[in-house]
Amino acid sequence: MKTGITSLLAVLLGLIAGAVLMAVTGHNPFLGYGYLVEGGLKNPERIGNTLATATPLIFTGLSVAFAFRTGLFNIGVAGQMLFGGFCATAIGLSFDLPRALLLLLMILGGFLGGALWGFVPGILKAKFNVHEVVSTIMMNWISYWTVYYAVPAYFKGAYLETESRNLPEAALLKTPFLTEWFGGSYINLGLFLAFLTVIIVAFIIDKTTLGFELKAVGFNRHAAENAGIAVKRSMTLSMFISGGIAGLGGVAQYAGNAANIQIGIMPSQGFDGIAVALLGANTPIGVLVSAVFFGLLYSGRGFMNAMTEIPPEIADTIIAIIIYFAATSILIERLLRKVKQRRAANGKQVK
Repeated sequence: MKTGITSLLAVLLGLIAGAVLMAVTGHNPFLGYGYLVEGGLKNPERIGNTLATATPLIFTGLSVAFAFRTGLFNIGVAGQMLFGGFCATAIGLSFDLPRALLLLLMILGGFLGGALWGFVPGILKAKFNVHEVVSTIMMNWISYWTVYYAVPAYFKGAYLETESRNLPEAALLKTPFLTEWFGGSYINLGLFLAFLTVIIVAFIIDKTTLGFELKAVGFNRHAAENAGIAVKRSMTLSMFISGGIAGLGGVAQYAGNAANIQIGIMPSQGFDGIAVALLGANTPIGVLVSAVFFGLLYSGRGFMNAMTEIPPEIADTIIAIIIYFAATSILIERLLRKVKQRRAANGKQVK
């Protein structure tokens, strides 16, 4: 409850700061925010695009949140997402199989590709105490350059060397019935995979021995070790699963929202996942709601710019401000705690 209030305050403060910025630059903030929301929810097509935009963010937010539960800061989600998406794309372009089997192999390949990219920093942390922030950042760039080399060398597009060939229809998460329901939007089966992942992660964290052990390590590593929990195994497994979830985000992005993979681009959703996790209080349901909120912001900013002539840079700045307040939500929580303590102290003095 307390964390939910903190997240809502972070959003409110971010929106207020964005409104001030719009007013200072000579724009009507009420009109701007009205068009921002309308741009994301105006019709079935825009709703579908908002949900599609949110889909990779659900995965990356869950990935960051899962590692956070074990006291680990996985800043390599972008690289894990990119490599997982590359593995899925490679499978989709290499095999001619029935659609259900092909998609299943791509999802498995994407998970294992991202998991491998998370496992390496996990084992380095567990065995050699290499800080996961440093190792995951380095793994981001290894992923970046691996894809940069492999796509033109083995999966080069028909017209451009900077992108892979388009995936065949059987290897895409897009499906006609969803496209028709949502007015031609690019919503796809990745959204259902994201919902399923939210349920599975919530079950692991709250209902299993593994989840208890991971949370215990996150709360106090030394106490968990004294209690007989295999701390090193927990850290390695946490990063493995976290990377796998990020890899699924790559599948949703490159085989769902897109139809190929481009080189020279690190997916921004990997870094946005940090803000999504913080705003969602590192809980699966919170991450889901937070990702949809960010999906609305990203989906609606173009419409706001078109209808009000608010420069897109201001729209991006508003999003950045909200992300900033989401990242500093712990400070808001401390402030609320101090206010509560002060009120309690004043109440005792009155008595």
